[in-house]
Amino acid sequence: MHTRRDFIKIGSLGLGATALTGGVANLVIGASSTKSTGTGLRKVPTYCEVCFWKCAGWAHVTPDNKIQKITGHADDPQCNGRLCPRGTGGVGMFSDPDRLKRPLIRVIKNGEQTYREASWEEALDFIATKMKEIAAKHGPESMALFNHGSSGKYFTHLLNAFGSNNVAAPSFAQCRGPRDTGFELTFGESVSSPEVTDIRDTRCLVLIGSHIGENMHNGQVQEMSEAIDKGAVIITVDPRLSTAASKSKFWLPIKPSTDLALLLAWIHVLIYDDIYNKEYVAKYAEGFNELRQHVKNFTPEWAYGITTIKPELICQTAREMANAAPSTIIHPGRHTTWYGDDVQRSRAIAILNALLGSWGNRGGIFFKEGIKIPDFPRPEYPKPAWSWQQTLNGRYPFAKEAVTNTIIEASIPAPGKEHMIRGWIVSGTNLIVAVPLQKQLMQAMQSLDLLVVVDTMPMEITGYADVVLPECTYLERHDDLRATPHREPTLALRMPAIEPLYDTKPAWWISKQLGERLGLGAYYNYKDFKEVLDWQLKQVGSSLKEMETIGLKKLPRKSPVYIEPGADYKFKTATGKIQLNSKELQEGGFDAMPVYKPHPQPEEGFYRLIYGRAPMHTFSRTANNRNLVALMPENSVWVNPQVAELWGLRKNQHVWLKNQDGVISNFSVKVRITERIRWDSVYIVHGFGHHHKPLTYAFGRGVNDTELITRVITDPVMGGTGMRGNFVTFLKTEPKKAKV
Repeated sequence: MHTRRDFIKIGSLGLGATALTGGVANLVIGASSTKSTGTGLRKVPTYCEVCFWKCAGWAHVTPDNKIQKITGHADDPQCNGRLCPRGTGGVGMFSDPDRLKRPLIRVIKNGEQTYREASWEEALDFIATKMKEIAAKHGPESMALFNHGSSGKYFTHLLNAFGSNNVAAPSFAQCRGPRDTGFELTFGESVSSPEVTDIRDTRCLVLIGSHIGENMHNGQVQEMSEAIDKGAVIITVDPRLSTAASKSKFWLPIKPSTDLALLLAWIHVLIYDDIYNKEYVAKYAEGFNELRQHVKNFTPEWAYGITTIKPELICQTAREMANAAPSTIIHPGRHTTWYGDDVQRSRAIAILNALLGSWGNRGGIFFKEGIKIPDFPRPEYPKPAWSWQQTLNGRYPFAKEAVTNTIIEASIPAPGKEHMIRGWIVSGTNLIVAVPLQKQLMQAMQSLDLLVVVDTMPMEITGYADVVLPECTYLERHDDLRATPHREPTLALRMPAIEPLYDTKPAWWISKQLGERLGLGAYYNYKDFKEVLDWQLKQVGSSLKEMETIGLKKLPRKSPVYIEPGADYKFKTATGKIQLNSKELQEGGFDAMPVYKPHPQPEEGFYRLIYGRAPMHTFSRTANNRNLVALMPENSVWVNPQVAELWGLRKNQHVWLKNQDGVISNFSVKVRITERIRWDSVYIVHGFGHHHKPLTYAFGRGVNDTELITRVITDPVMGGTGMRGNFVTFLKTEPKKAKV
């Protein structure tokens, strides 16, 4: 059965081998612009693109112009000269033989949909023509962008200049959105990325669903190791004995979905045992009396019946936090879309930090500072006739960014639907693996007039594109300056270590070429992106020439890192005070303070599906990286020994997973029998189970948890897609043979 947009396996097309455009043998820049190491290697400045931490580093280039290795920049406070396994393995992205090599256009051949290779001119002309047609019929707002990583900024610029601000980063609705919203409602600002947690000086670090050491957020892992050496108390709340839990003084193996009850009990103990930071709360917070009354009945005994954590342990850990305050951190976490009440859970974490006086104190949460990089001169963007806010249809009033799934919804035709999306550009995000509600996603993609995918790899999403544009890797391109606010302002440069392989191009070039074809040349008033970088750097007292030599530049802070003694600090809320009792939420029709509400539990024979990360992989992005596959080729399913005995499961036995809605995993997965997981749950690492054969090193390895997430509990406050309300059971024989 044919559909409007069949899935095409790029690797099965028999496309001809592509010569290296420009050749590997030519460096983009001369030796005078890079450092010589004295070993014949040249050091070219870069910053990592394997995860959002973006550690600054050096690409080491051999005399015959091959990238030998990548090392950290010694002056970078985000990595301190040390890269994580993923960062050092980044060269595997560049050398991956499965990389996309030339533009591809969907065509009909012998009655079948397939791709053919195209020149850049043809591919870009095709896209520009389709975008003009969509704008003429439906308005430029009918184009949307899904993006992740550095490249997204260039396509955001393109869409904004075109007349659309329907730009969605899946990381908001699928990851950090509830956390950012909860902290903004409490403190008036989020904890940023990287998080402004002062772990190196903390005396007590509480991790509740935060897996430092497995998520490998480089600076935090280093600081946590330093804190442990200094004797800091680590408290980890997790149904699984994670790496962090194994290093902790206290591991609280909580019943999944009950975290909010524990947080409320901790708040109760701090207040009713009179061990909260009274001076800080009196000076900087409001709503304490309401909070005190609110948590009156949320005792440790009440929480024990919900969480299975004993009352004395709840009390003991609360006292550990108070004893260390204000040098205590209740870590805000990263992936916070769990059960649909995630903003309120993040609010409870923020309130705990407030009661302990963490925000603005050493060992707690410090004040970030960065440097403002001016935008390269351009005309004002046109004002869209409508925007992503209209796709919410009155829902999610505290969404500060576009919600991925509402943009997807807006792409599905329905009678009377006023605000429709007709075309997508997808840059650097594999929606097939990243976004839940796969049926909705497929329906949306089948309805589009245009789907363009820009990526370095033939991910599953590329198989649905009308046009595939091959982007070069971060080691082959210039990009925006890294100017992430943190402890101290820094600038980091990314520049090409070698010319792009094959017929691949940087995103800034693709955006510029499309913009000029769309009549938007005034927004791209430069010939080469180096002009933009040099202009920006000169505005802040540097130059491209200087940065090509030093790679990273530190700038002095202009404001204190912490609240100074006696200072009358104002928080960025409407009243200048920490909001323990949120009038904003109350006026929006939500609970002003967090309330625990029970969540669905698994039926007999099913187990809650918990997913997480591994230190050598960044979700699906690195699943085909040979350097990192060598460290971890596939995931496994963690099963408690009691459950394994009940099912007759053996170590390394292959099973298929079936969820509560009858969806069965595409592939089997090895069983790992371990006491490190509760009996009511199973655990797998996210990012595996790829079904696209062109991913030679990732195809068929392990299980893709996203395909088993068919129940999503949406957070009504900001639209976060809670994905931990899914349950699985085991199939011990091949499902097709068993005809399940």
